[in-house]
Amino acid sequence: MSPPAAPPASASDALNPPDPETVARFAADLDRLFAETAGKGLSASATIALAVSGGADSMAMLLLAAAAFPGRVGAATVDHGLRAEAADEAALVAAACARLDVPHAILKPAAPITGSSVQKGAREARYAALTAWVEATGANALLTAHHADDQAETLLMRLNRASGVAGLSGIRPWRFEGGHPVLRPLLAWRRDELRAIVSTAGVPWVEDPSNEDPRHDRTRFRELLAHQPLLDPAALARSAAYLGEAEAALDLLAETLRAERWSPGKGLLRAGDLPREIQRRLVRTAIAEVRSANGITAPAFSESANIEALLDALAAGKAATQAGVLASPERDGRWHFAPAPPRR
Repeated sequence: MSPPAAPPASASDALNPPDPETVARFAADLDRLFAETAGKGLSASATIALAVSGGADSMAMLLLAAAAFPGRVGAATVDHGLRAEAADEAALVAAACARLDVPHAILKPAAPITGSSVQKGAREARYAALTAWVEATGANALLTAHHADDQAETLLMRLNRASGVAGLSGIRPWRFEGGHPVLRPLLAWRRDELRAIVSTAGVPWVEDPSNEDPRHDRTRFRELLAHQPLLDPAALARSAAYLGEAEAALDLLAETLRAERWSPGKGLLRAGDLPREIQRRLVRTAIAEVRSANGITAPAFSESANIEALLDALAAGKAATQAGVLASPERDGRWHFAPAPPRR
């Protein structure tokens, strides 16, 4: 574990809470996300679950939430069992929660994390543990501490990978995990201002050693942002938010056109006259529905799958196969989707 950024404190030590204006800003940001996910803002009885790793960002979120919603906050730290230091980091969070009178739980994955991608496995195990904890506590939402600098890094990484609108939307302000809303109320907050909140409060935090590992793309883009004054992380984060709004609008349009132009019983989609981006969304839907209706599970397919070669073939009047589904052009701009015949 890296040395804490402030000296460890006992549970009896007084804290310097965030100033009222900062607390009100956090409460307003969280209330807006509740309104977007539940159709209404925070009720006076709503309870909030926090994912707190021990880093400065999540510790700032802990301080803000405890000040804004006293008696209505619980926190959890996930020990993935991958680093010896993780137990000490969880204990540091527990000590901070004791000072704030916030209930705290240390969670562990149900099974050891294995596989070729440890980061992916750790993320899946983390959210599985957190959502089970949220279910058990009955909290109304789970909060994570992703912030504007995280968003800017994500946008640059995805630009570099030639992502489309969905990918460039970056980290979403909210989503659902296991039926529970996961909210990111700090996406408009900068890393430095969050660290200032923790430093002022006199609460220690830990530095994740992976943040300095140049093998990770995110580390390299973080370095780029730190040393390139022409790139403004706050502006990049706002751009990602605008792209997220465009993504939501395109999704709504695609859903409307799906009802008008997709006949699942016949496997026919009238999409030849539509813009390419709408075609992408409707064709992915058609493939997914044909796979589901016919029990096709291999090869793998997801809503982010690259289907450009398939669209090129259909535009050229040729049939093509993807993920076990055969797409064939017909007259009047209609495309037919059916299970691909077995290979000889």
